[in-house]
Amino acid sequence: MIKVGIYKDLEGKRVVITGGASGIGLATAKRFVDEGAKVIIIDWNQEELNNVSSIIPELKGGVYADVSNPEDVKIAFKKIDEIMEGIDILISNAGISVRNPFLKIDYEQWSKVLRVNLDAMFLCAKEAITRMKKQLSGVILLTASTNGIEGHPLYADYNSSKAGVILLAKSLALEFAPWLRVNAICPGYVLTPMQKAEYTPEMLEIVNSKIPLNRHAEPEEVASLFAFLASSEAAYITGQAIAIDGGETAGPYTAMGE
Repeated sequence: MIKVGIYKDLEGKRVVITGGASGIGLATAKRFVDEGAKVIIIDWNQEELNNVSSIIPELKGGVYADVSNPEDVKIAFKKIDEIMEGIDILISNAGISVRNPFLKIDYEQWSKVLRVNLDAMFLCAKEAITRMKKQLSGVILLTASTNGIEGHPLYADYNSSKAGVILLAKSLALEFAPWLRVNAICPGYVLTPMQKAEYTPEMLEIVNSKIPLNRHAEPEEVASLFAFLASSEAAYITGQAIAIDGGETAGPYTAMGE
């Protein structure tokens, strides 16, 4: 059981989480609420957005927006201003994934994946930094992926978008230091609704056998990393791509037995 209230400096912080109505985003919203933060989520799934208030009653709000749409993002952050009068922490987490061989990826799919996974990071970071600059403090955490660190077949568009997220984080960290910290979090396989929709149970087992820790991560484990990196405990960490992957990117894995 995760102890709540570990990072006392997160209490009262104004936190915005995109893609916060399910998966990693929802787990992260729960974690920051437990830490005493003021949390608003942004999501484009209205049905899931409507249900979040019953899951997290302490949530400050849920805002509908397509984060790949510049006008939607502007409107969403204006609503956030009305509710919280600013932002201290942005967790830009919304993303999509489509499993397809490269030659079957049409330009429409390519563009959609890049818009949601990378363009949205740019749009949300720009809105957040504009506000954070007034107070000369803030933390931005971008959800990338181990797919942005190494190649994986059948995900050329996804891989490319996540590699872009990592370099965006590093670039922002340099440009706005020392008052702003920016990091990319690179989850490996996480047991989210999106993952369950893409993989059969048999496929999940095959994947698990290739991970040194022999399992997928739970969304709550990724949420714990977000909480740590947003806190003052991580005050000297910026411009990094931090993997949370059960050892997946450590190298080729073969079970050695006892």
